Amino acid sequence: MQPQNQMQPTTNANPGLTPQMNHGGHEMFDMHEILSGAINVLDQYMIFRTFVQDTELLSILDRQYNFMLSQYNLTAECFSTGQKPHQETATYMIPNIVPPIYGLKPSAPKKPNQSLSDVKDAGISGHMLGLIKSHASLLAMSAPEITNGAVRRVIASQVQEFVEMAYEIFMYQNQHAYYQVPQLDANDTTQMLQAYVAANGAPQMPKNNKPHLH
Repeated sequence: MQPQNQMQPTTNANPGLTPQMNHGGHEMFDMHEILSGAINVLDQYMIFRTFVQDTELLSILDRQYNFMLSQYNLTAECFSTGQKPHQETATYMIPNIVPPIYGLKPSAPKKPNQSLSDVKDAGISGHMLGLIKSHASLLAMSAPEITNGAVRRVIASQVQEFVEMAYEIFMYQNQHAYYQVPQLDANDTTQMLQAYVAANGAPQMPKNNKPHLH
């Protein structure tokens, strides 16, 4: 028995429907939005590269660009054929995860750039994070409505990878104090942590009033 998350051949309710045509109308629009969105992210990363100054951020940008390009290629292949792509979707690995830094440090107020000379790594990394988070949301919202099983699994499998890329950018920003993380005080934190408990015992579900069909 294969794991549920493993890609399996798509079966068609209509025997005469080829895998290439096994797509719903809503899915077609979603997939065009996903693929055009992926191109936009890749193009933006290419533009951002000309402004990056920090070698660490440049390494993150290049690593994420190459990963996203590979995933775009297999997504486009899977969509056009309606079948499992020739290679598996990849796992994005963050080279080094460090603990977040909590608390706020004094910093200058932010304002829009007055010229391109004002573009700095803080802003570029913020743009990167926004793009990755938006695309992760698009993938997650679209996946449940994709009728082609192979395409649905390819899209769903990428959600976690975009979450990892977003966290990598957050981690970079946090370590450089671009993205600071305030905390509640100890009493408030404890109270909120204890606000929910597990449900014990079996719930008493009400009867369904609809008549049974025989």
